[in-house]
Amino acid sequence: MIVTIDGPAGAGKSTVARGLALRMGYQFLDTGAMYRAVTYAALRAGIDLSQTNCVADFAEQLQIDLKGENVFVDGSDVSLPIREVEVTSQVHFVADNPKVRETLVRLQRVLANGSDIVTEGRDQGTVVFPKARCKIFLTASAEQRAGRRLLELESHGQFATLDEVLSDQKQRDARDINRDVGPLAKATDAVEVCTDNMTLKEVVDSLESLVRQHF
Repeated sequence: MIVTIDGPAGAGKSTVARGLALRMGYQFLDTGAMYRAVTYAALRAGIDLSQTNCVADFAEQLQIDLKGENVFVDGSDVSLPIREVEVTSQVHFVADNPKVRETLVRLQRVLANGSDIVTEGRDQGTVVFPKARCKIFLTASAEQRAGRRLLELESHGQFATLDEVLSDQKQRDARDINRDVGPLAKATDAVEVCTDNMTLKEVVDSLESLVRQHF
């Protein structure tokens, strides 16, 4: 069974998806980490991210593996550096690249084939797995999303103001919604869940109930 969780940045998708997968005994597919991995590797290789064909050719040659909580590129663990500000600020170049998306969508479908899986991203229920049995659209208010992002940055030793995070988030939301390929959108058959003022356990409990209704 495939469970898709889509939603805007900072809604808590990754944390909730991990928790739900653990609760259900499913695999967890962090698609955002895959785009970050390509971005990080391309930056390390000195590739200009605005050169779409070069980035696409580079991405096609990478070996990206997801093993539990860890992300590997060509055998190297990149789980921490892909979360750095430099990657976050430039990942949109990769996410907006149609050929890169084709490559990663193929990989996502291969990874999910024949598995019970919880997958999260922006277009999982609309583009990658349109026939998924259970689709969830996770959201939260702009302030709560920015606050979570701020805490995440601080946990990695990176600091910013709430206003800076809100501004970056607004720009990112606009890019995600308006991108030509794989835009952020709620699938028509997805259930929307707002996580404002909910604990992680409360959110996971709610989503587990939704998933079990689709058995």
